[in-house]
Amino acid sequence: MLPTENYRSDAPSRDEVDRVAGAVVLDFGTDWCGHCQAAQPLVDAACAGFPQVRHLKIEDGKGRPLGRSFKVTLWPTLIFLDAGVEVARLVRPADADVIRQALARIDHGN
Repeated sequence: MLPTENYRSDAPSRDEVDRVAGAVVLDFGTDWCGHCQAAQPLVDAACAGFPQVRHLKIEDGKGRPLGRSFKVTLWPTLIFLDAGVEVARLVRPADADVIRQALARIDHGN
């Protein structure tokens, strides 16, 4: 199994996210968060079936403007966007099927 990509500290701006033309999952968390580590295999398994959906792992925390603009308070928080519009949100997901259902709502290629 390949190692999972780390959460990125170089987050796009909210304006950039709002202008994205396709399906995107914003995955807010941190590399040291136990909840994030526990959820990651579920997120990876669900995302594997939706290659057209961009999955952006964004490091979150105090003073991080993108997470604050989405009112993220717990990690991991997954925000499912279709053309920059929030369609679904999952906080601390514990089931890959629930993640797949949210992905299906934004994936028009499947």
